[in-house]
Amino acid sequence: MGSVATGIVTSQAMIDTFAAVEWAPRSVAIRAPDGTVAFAGEEVEAPVGWSNAAVATVARRYFGRKPDGSPERSIRELVQRVVGTIGEWARNSGHVPDRGRQEVFESRLAWLVLSQKGTFATPVWLNVGLEPEPLTSACFILETDDSIRALLDWNAREGVIFQQGGGAGINLSKVRSSREPVSRGGLASGPVSFMRAADAWAATIRSGGRARRGAKMVVLDAEHPDVLEFIACKAREEQRGAALLAAGYCPEDVTAALSFQYATHAVRASDEFMHAATEGGEWELRAVTTGEVVERMKARDLLSACAQAAWSCGDPGLQFSSTIARWHTVPNSGPITASNPCSEFLHVGESACNLATLNLLAFLGDDETFNVQSFSDAVELLVSAQDAIVDGSSYPTESIARNARRFRPIGIGFANLAALLLTLGIAYDSPQGRAWAAAIAALMTGVAYRRSSELAVELGSFEELERNRRPMLAVLEAHRDAAVRVVRHAPDELAAAVTDAWKDALQGAASQGVRNAQTTLIPPTGTVSLMLDCETTGIEPYYAFAGHKHLSDGGELPFQSEALVDGLLALGYSTRAIEQLGEYALDHGHLAGAPGLAREHDPVVQTAGGALPISIDGHLQMVAAVAPLLSGGVSKTVNLPAGTAPEQIEQLFVKAWKLGLKSISVYRQGSKLSQPLQTLEDS
Repeated sequence: MGSVATGIVTSQAMIDTFAAVEWAPRSVAIRAPDGTVAFAGEEVEAPVGWSNAAVATVARRYFGRKPDGSPERSIRELVQRVVGTIGEWARNSGHVPDRGRQEVFESRLAWLVLSQKGTFATPVWLNVGLEPEPLTSACFILETDDSIRALLDWNAREGVIFQQGGGAGINLSKVRSSREPVSRGGLASGPVSFMRAADAWAATIRSGGRARRGAKMVVLDAEHPDVLEFIACKAREEQRGAALLAAGYCPEDVTAALSFQYATHAVRASDEFMHAATEGGEWELRAVTTGEVVERMKARDLLSACAQAAWSCGDPGLQFSSTIARWHTVPNSGPITASNPCSEFLHVGESACNLATLNLLAFLGDDETFNVQSFSDAVELLVSAQDAIVDGSSYPTESIARNARRFRPIGIGFANLAALLLTLGIAYDSPQGRAWAAAIAALMTGVAYRRSSELAVELGSFEELERNRRPMLAVLEAHRDAAVRVVRHAPDELAAAVTDAWKDALQGAASQGVRNAQTTLIPPTGTVSLMLDCETTGIEPYYAFAGHKHLSDGGELPFQSEALVDGLLALGYSTRAIEQLGEYALDHGHLAGAPGLAREHDPVVQTAGGALPISIDGHLQMVAAVAPLLSGGVSKTVNLPAGTAPEQIEQLFVKAWKLGLKSISVYRQGSKLSQPLQTLEDS
């Protein structure tokens, strides 16, 4: 169980860690587009090296109230609260054997955060040390069945998750369609009608008790009779919203009037469906209750409907169920039918995952070499901490708590990949860029499972391992085989470490077992990327080098790339040329067509937005490079120019499937009523 911050003692090791950081009070603010103050923090004690944006984000989002009722005003207090509590959990659960090791463990975690090399996901910072039994997981996958009681219970469970700062996904394919009768006469309402009601709950409940609303994912199988209604429902709402805006209604009222604004939608597509769609075959929609064929249609028409709706509003994405099943480590315990809202956590139903993120650029030395040892140490530290969090956390239901402890999935990911590549003068959309990304992912997962096997010796393997030993080892071997292919093209400083990590991980898993059914994934890292002063989120490329980010809980933050200067230096530009190119980037958000930029360097400074955006293939190939090297999925949105045609999105879906991606979603510039990132040219 969790302990509240009153019992936390600041150890000498922690005092020394804090003393190694230069601190200063700072007043910070987040402003709305019209200049009004959306948030103000006065005299916030913060590390001098953190940006105002990082300090403001943390103060606004994560500061809570101390046991005496006074508000937190210091990042020092925040880190002590969270890290100290996790340290207590680690000692109580046996992850650290004594008080001395606990102090070292806590000081290492604190330094990881304060140096902005890594951090935990939002629910940890919101709840740990403030609640006696805090919810710490960011990602949940729920289940329901075809009954009113179960559907109402789904809403109740989601509400608790949203209130504590998490997000949840669910597959509604067990809910009978609107074409099927109910026992008392008439036809069923169908899943889309229940989705509308559930979305209203998400719109009402503040995430973590703050201004941002709940986040949710709804999945429907491609053979469900209501799949066409599901595909079109969000696009219709966006069209209604556009009409209301054109009629003169204010944007806030329009947004409040629309359904499905807080849910991401995805169609679950099997290999069978994708083969039928690409080969001109038929597809059968089958009744939920009887399995009888309700309708036959061209599979291609269904895929085209997905592409048309995604072109219109960004939803639905696709989840490739057969690919997901091939990488499932515990299939004998149940299938994977859904994901969390951002599609990176893919696991059995009624499960939860706590996340952590590593800032890749923070591991790059002044000599432009990646610090493999420091990165590996950080991964090992987070595996231990996150596994301890599994035991210290509370969960919204007993079934989720049981599965969290039976499987012990954790999710370590990274951010700032594009900034790392830019700093090195490497194009994101290039074989070299993909080799770096894949090698880092291979090292992260190999080290994570190596540490997980060591924890299995100390604390025992996850409960369901013996039931799934053969498929578990088969998936780990598939990861190892993918890593072997990666190291042929990997930088020298990574290749040897990847080989050693996977050799140890496989040997340890086979002989000792593993503590965690899953260890790695790539989340979108929104708020935590701001906390780490990352310029790019997750695996995404730069959207722009300058602009402003609209925050879901109000206000906006300006951004501009600091790594661009280092990248241009790596490419050999003079100080004067860098100043001129920097001014161009500030004015336009990108460097496409910039005077003074050598054309051979265009790929290095290419962005997802701007005049010469990264190609669709560039987005897909990057995800394909890392996908076989991760336990979970990759949260990835393919940014598309406004002029992209629905047929191109359909082709994108097919290519994503052929490349072995587990899921894919798209966003076409300007297709929604609002968008979170804008370049200066957009505004």
